[in-house]
Amino acid sequence: MARKAKARTERAQGVSSSRTITSAEIIATGVVNLVKNTLVTTLSGVRDVGSEVGEAAAAAVRGSIRAAEQIGGDLGSVAKQAVKGTVHAMEAIGGDLGPVVHAVSKGAVKAANDVGGDVAVVARKAVEGTIEAARETGADVGSLATGAAKGAIEAADRIGSAAGRTVRAALSGTIGGTRVIIQEALQRSRPVPPRVPRQRKKRKIAPTAR
Repeated sequence: MARKAKARTERAQGVSSSRTITSAEIIATGVVNLVKNTLVTTLSGVRDVGSEVGEAAAAAVRGSIRAAEQIGGDLGSVAKQAVKGTVHAMEAIGGDLGPVVHAVSKGAVKAANDVGGDVAVVARKAVEGTIEAARETGADVGSLATGAAKGAIEAADRIGSAAGRTVRAALSGTIGGTRVIIQEALQRSRPVPPRVPRQRKKRKIAPTAR
């Protein structure tokens, strides 16, 4: 069992690192088809590895954004098309879309920050792409949009408090005609104050009678 699990993990790790998306491919093929074909080719047969599928999809989206930055492409548009390609790929090969869209939107925001892009624009476009692809494939639009938004917010929070606030503002309200219900994600959780141990009151000892 341990040997089989190790083999599956090594194979999944190879998926996320063996395929590099180039700017020339983006121009020639288009982001949607490029990401879809890349994922269908590399993920077929590894659906049993769980979260590694999301990692491979996120790697493809990050690669698309970095390649687009090299040619001066619109990072928001590329993020949107890459997310759509991911959803269509998962429809073709099967698998749970929820964790995948969470991972790819998170990866898109991180990649945008790495190349100096506008993380708020990329976050919103990633959610828009999720919504459009969900409608096209007949998936649960509201659930996937919420998952994508949460992933983007998590990435933004890791970048910094200012990025977190900007992305929350960009994702609040209606996106692509869909109300994204992420109230619990939009409100930054308040840190629980540390417990202060109670100080025991000293008992007054009555003076003894002499």
